[in-house]
Amino acid sequence: MSGRHPKIAFIGFGEAAEAFAKGWGPEISSGIRAFDEISDTAGKPAARAEATGIVLEGDRASTLSDADVVFCLVTADRAVMAAEQAASYLKAGAFWLDGNSCSPGAKRRSADIIGSAGGRYVDVAIMAPVYPKLHRTPLLLAGPHADPAFAVLTGLGMEASVSGPEVGEASSIKMIRSVMIKGMEALTAECLLAARRAGIEERVLASLQSSNPNIDWPRQAAYNLERMMVHGRRRAAEMREVAITLSELGLPNGLASATADWQQRIGDLVLPAGDENYPERADAILARLKD
Repeated sequence: MSGRHPKIAFIGFGEAAEAFAKGWGPEISSGIRAFDEISDTAGKPAARAEATGIVLEGDRASTLSDADVVFCLVTADRAVMAAEQAASYLKAGAFWLDGNSCSPGAKRRSADIIGSAGGRYVDVAIMAPVYPKLHRTPLLLAGPHADPAFAVLTGLGMEASVSGPEVGEASSIKMIRSVMIKGMEALTAECLLAARRAGIEERVLASLQSSNPNIDWPRQAAYNLERMMVHGRRRAAEMREVAITLSELGLPNGLASATADWQQRIGDLVLPAGDENYPERADAILARLKD
């Protein structure tokens, strides 16, 4: 690495990549290159690149040729393919920071691909929504190159911690945690959409409030529905990886699979979240939701 900061590249320039670039500001972001398969000028990656000063390249070779640090931030189902497609363009010793929400098995497959090409693979779990913390969003690192990657990320002002030396450890923590986090969102949808359609949501909410008084149930319901409306497709892809993770552990994965179904159903409606209002969000979903 040369200069004050390493040369950075992104494979996939979605919300997380944009948030990191915004947080770094021009001092670090200027000159960063990115590649995204959705590369037409009308696509979101182009708008995100323009907003952050990132150079959006038309191919992987130009993006990766001199990069010291590569953030791979694609969709969970394309993470291994992204490693396969990029490996031959990596500079020897470059970090491949796999921040995708994948099963530990998928992370290990990507690690083999990147390692065979001379890169340094790091299992990265993004442990919270990237807004509002941007580049300060907590990251969990794992793998044999996690410690030197930690030093690099700390130098970029990022909030990282090392989980351990085994690829898949960081991913396991995130995947298993998502059973609860994304599962609660799906439970919210199934319970409170049914309650509203039945015309009894006030009594159901009152009962929930009595049982769990520390939760503001209407506000939590509004938040959970917003997560599914805006990010449902991406969360569904993650939950399919969670289901794979559970299978890899020899455990049933029915709840994770059902959560993926709910996330997909609501995400596929492509609804604007609107105001932070449970009844309005519920009605917007119910008006479009089919069996």
